[in-house]
Amino acid sequence: MSAPAAAPFAFTPANVEQANAIVAKYPQGKQQSALLPLLDLAQRQNDGWLPRAAMDHVAAFLGLAPIRVYEVATFYTMYNLRPIGRHHVQVCTTTPCWLRGSDQVLDACKKRLGVDVGETTPDGKFTLSEVECLAACVNAPVAWIGDDFYEDIDGASMTRILDDLAAGKQPKPGPQVKRQTSAPVSGAKTLKDA
Repeated sequence: MSAPAAAPFAFTPANVEQANAIVAKYPQGKQQSALLPLLDLAQRQNDGWLPRAAMDHVAAFLGLAPIRVYEVATFYTMYNLRPIGRHHVQVCTTTPCWLRGSDQVLDACKKRLGVDVGETTPDGKFTLSEVECLAACVNAPVAWIGDDFYEDIDGASMTRILDDLAAGKQPKPGPQVKRQTSAPVSGAKTLKDA
């Protein structure tokens, strides 16, 4: 866990309020259950990554030994222990996505961004990651960028999404084909009006 050095960390006043509201959702004596959302809050406050100082702050906030926080932060891939680009492009390559072309999606990302998996573009706008199941298998292949899922993607649609993000536009999340949420691409088959 050799992350770059970072400045001291403390929640902003607004995030202290939000953190207290999160902790209050858990029964007395079970406040450690707020660890994952508090790590997410700290990561969002710190431009998408968790320096050790942020993990230590969360540990102190919850009254946990720092090692308990490090164990969680190093286990889950949703926590970044190094600085990332403004847009964190995470492409699922688990079996359902792979069977439907995630290799081509990943190749399109590498070509468009000029970086390999685990790298950040020189301008700091994009970081490319390969991830395991994003739990949207019916709409495979899937990419997760920021808080949005882009589903039913291929190389061409992924390139368009990246182009839009590079231009400061917000591409439409969700299925990139004519599909209603997770219904069959050919349309609904059940619960139709007579």
